[in-house]
Amino acid sequence: MTTLVLIRHGATEWVAQNRFAGWADAPLSENGREQARRAGRALNERKFAFDLCHTSRLSRARDTLDIVLQMLGQERIERRESWRLNERHYGVLQGMNRAKAALQFGNKQIGQWRRDFQARPPALPRESPGHPANDPLYGDLDPSVLPATESMKDAALRVSPYWEKELVPALRAGRRLLVVAHTASIRGLVRKIEQLSDAEAEAFRVTTCLPIAYRFADDLTVIEREEIASGLSSQVRRFLNKHKPGKRLSWM
Repeated sequence: MTTLVLIRHGATEWVAQNRFAGWADAPLSENGREQARRAGRALNERKFAFDLCHTSRLSRARDTLDIVLQMLGQERIERRESWRLNERHYGVLQGMNRAKAALQFGNKQIGQWRRDFQARPPALPRESPGHPANDPLYGDLDPSVLPATESMKDAALRVSPYWEKELVPALRAGRRLLVVAHTASIRGLVRKIEQLSDAEAEAFRVTTCLPIAYRFADDLTVIEREEIASGLSSQVRRFLNKHKPGKRLSWM
């Protein structure tokens, strides 16, 4: 039996500004750092230990991982970073205030881009400074693999090779894994783990800094899935996340 824990990064400074982040490197807020500390304490109270960590190339996920490991006293364990664990790329919406985007494109259209599993926002032009091909952070990658926009399904498919090539072999070897990433990439991993349909994956919600722990049999059959809540605040975030506004109020 082995274990995999998935954590969505803590809240960012852009939350208060109601801005789309995507691949933009929005920093953690102090609230987000405290959320990460609580997640780490909750895992520590449950005696979780890890052999290997995975995260994205975005600082909000990397910093959340740093804080969680500090709370666990496991700062020195091996860690790997991958662009495949990045958030969904939001195209031209990245950096925009959500209410202003709704005024520009229409709330119904924003709702479709945000909630429809296969809908993509307009792509960023290749010459845009925000295009990942122009970001030194991805200078080691073939620009042709870097997205200018993504649907939720695109992001889930982007994560699939990482699951198959990096996480599955480690789990089969009995390694205990911690993955700190983003809504879209975690949704993609859960889609693989639980063999969700597109409709089920579209409906799946990922609560900020609420660890999801999976325990697997040797053949990677899921024995147990558990959300590791830490106090009232985690329970409130979980409730609010599961009752998010739908497509009609998509800018919220």
